[in-house]
Amino acid sequence: MYRIFLVEDDSVIAGEMKRVIDSWGFETKCAEDFRSVLEEFSAFDPHLVLLDLALPFYNGYHWCTEIRRTSSVPILFISSAADNMSMVMAMNMGADDFIPKPVDMNVLVAKIMAVLRRCYDYVEQVPTYTCRGAVFHPADATMEYQGQRLSLTKNDCRILQTLLEHKGSLVSRDTLMMRLWETDSFIDENTLTVNIARLRRKLDGLGLTDLIVTKKGMGYMIGE
Repeated sequence: MYRIFLVEDDSVIAGEMKRVIDSWGFETKCAEDFRSVLEEFSAFDPHLVLLDLALPFYNGYHWCTEIRRTSSVPILFISSAADNMSMVMAMNMGADDFIPKPVDMNVLVAKIMAVLRRCYDYVEQVPTYTCRGAVFHPADATMEYQGQRLSLTKNDCRILQTLLEHKGSLVSRDTLMMRLWETDSFIDENTLTVNIARLRRKLDGLGLTDLIVTKKGMGYMIGE
């Protein structure tokens, strides 16, 4: 199991990133004492570091320099300061890549896997999801059922994966909206309704009628 050390001082962002990364089979540890990042790094001995730029006490550039004194572990910078100068400075200080905020979780996972493949010959094991005889393949954004294969959009995949990860449980509209747009900014709720309706039509055409069940005023769930 690959170990990921996450240095992010926003506990909400760190918690969501950890949840997503762990769901792909990695072990993620979040930094706890931002004055002792190097000590925590050494104790955890990670395969990859996700390092925020703006941190309490010392910024990400400082900790990147400190880590590079003793280790060549891959480092991915995360920052809302996604200007060219910040990226160039990060790379010059030994970073392997730069991820802008707000973080797209799909991009985050893709970049982690790309760096692990490059550094450790990691072979990506992308999970698949099954339900009612259908197989959902997030890796190539398709749903397979009775010999037919349906191509899905990015939003289709996010909706399906979220619902299938919670198969048997209700998923609130707020949870789906956060997963789709990964922001707490206002999004017209009708936009989610339109996305769900469009996905339902595709699934109906594949023969998977009523796969997504609406609980009025509450959310959605996978219908068995």
